[in-house]
Amino acid sequence: MIHFTNVSKNYGQQILYSGASFQVRPGDRIGLVGPNGAGKTTVFKIITGQESPDGGQVTFGEKVVIGYFSQDIADMSGRTAREEVLAGVGRISEVARLIKECEARLESGALDDNEMMKVVELYGELQLEFEAREGYSLDSRVEEIMLGLGFSMSDLSRGVEMFSGGWKMRIELAKILALKPDVLLMDEPTNHLDLESIVWLEKWLMNYKGALVMTSHDREFMNRVVNRIVEVANKAITTYSGNYDFYEREREIRKTQLLSAHKKQQDMLQKEEEFIARFAARASHAAQVQSRVKKLEKIERIEIPVDEKAIQFEFPTPPRSGVEVVKFSGLSKVYPMEDGEEKLVFKDLSGQVQRLEKVAVVGVNGAGKSTLLKIMAGAVNPSTGQCVVGPSVRVGYFSQSALDVLDPKRTIFDEIAARIPEATIGFVRSLLGAFLFSGDDVHKKISVLSGGEKSRVVLASILATPVNCLILDEPTNHLDIRSREVLLEQLRAFDGTVVIVSHDRHFLRQVANRVFEVDRGRMTSYPGNFDYYLEKTQREGVR
Repeated sequence: MIHFTNVSKNYGQQILYSGASFQVRPGDRIGLVGPNGAGKTTVFKIITGQESPDGGQVTFGEKVVIGYFSQDIADMSGRTAREEVLAGVGRISEVARLIKECEARLESGALDDNEMMKVVELYGELQLEFEAREGYSLDSRVEEIMLGLGFSMSDLSRGVEMFSGGWKMRIELAKILALKPDVLLMDEPTNHLDLESIVWLEKWLMNYKGALVMTSHDREFMNRVVNRIVEVANKAITTYSGNYDFYEREREIRKTQLLSAHKKQQDMLQKEEEFIARFAARASHAAQVQSRVKKLEKIERIEIPVDEKAIQFEFPTPPRSGVEVVKFSGLSKVYPMEDGEEKLVFKDLSGQVQRLEKVAVVGVNGAGKSTLLKIMAGAVNPSTGQCVVGPSVRVGYFSQSALDVLDPKRTIFDEIAARIPEATIGFVRSLLGAFLFSGDDVHKKISVLSGGEKSRVVLASILATPVNCLILDEPTNHLDIRSREVLLEQLRAFDGTVVIVSHDRHFLRQVANRVFEVDRGRMTSYPGNFDYYLEKTQREGVR
């Protein structure tokens, strides 16, 4: 369907890949992985024609329809959410228009026999294509997709201007899914989805009959959906047959084999070079020396790829808190609406978090998870009720929106230094280095950072002072899988209390020992891990 053949791509002096090849075959489920900046998104842009390769070529099967979901969304206005999705189905809409044109020409009676035959033939082909792309069920399909992605029936008739950026992302995703292309390209499709929507998308993709190429930082999502991994790293593209777990194991095996081969080659080269150096001046060995020199010139040297960088840090040992970390009772939160009405987020929530508990707060988008965390962290006040933080509790709060706690006018260095004024320049630089900010990078303004960079700055700012209670709202958003694993291990080892919202099921399974579910304005506490919660609520689809 798609052949990526000997492709090379450079940005100035930076080589993304050289002589790279892979294929997208019918029914493939490909996970595109690699470090940030390696060129994964560029692969998508080359396939879609947004960029051209500097060498090699990309070829496509006849009449292959490609759908591409990216993190860059176009302006939306003047339509309802349903109309916006219907307008984005591309080829189906075009085929429907051509069918109507054919019908009008056939009904006109103005065609001669030869023209009639041509129009009838085209009409038949268009109807077959329209049926193959399930055009006759388009309206019901759009509704099913939008409801699956978390929209309510009333949302479908709301103007697109009324939705936040995250919900506009869902509208864009719904467009691509409704198109049902032959090849689906998806760049981080789960970034703005809650757990229920991720599970729905997972099932949809499992039943999807086309080919799929996607990037994702959600390990469990990748494992369930993909059956091949294409790695973009070290100026090359490498294919692995299997899901993400298989890829990790196989990559380590290949790396071990490569290191062994590299050592053998280095030993051989050293012996040959010692022989050449020892006998180069002897006429009796001239032929042997020359032969070995030519041999070395022809040998292709084995290179050891540079290890992918991941954040490296350890939470400092926190001061001990009391047993009761956070206690809340009768909590209600109401937000005013633009039309003068009030929106009730939740009502009469009561509960407590005790020392060393690691609590996962779960629930659908809009249930109030982030609001509850903000109240615990003291970032907002409840409308009624009270939330009391223990007197010896020191809170570190990671906001879902990094700019909530970062000053966009400051540099990275100044942002961290302001939080620990007693620290030396060396300590601040060392801390930032652990979060992959080195050299002149530390002088970048917060306002120009990517989402992933802002997340790392916030994590570094939390680490700057010892805390014994971490309140984390989607801390894994924008972090790659390796960095997520580092954060996961540190949270498991953290000698303090954690309250966390995340849609990463692997993360929740490994961290949580208690679950708060916020649903329909109420909260239920489950005294067990994430799997215990799933068992008690019989949420089989999330497993």
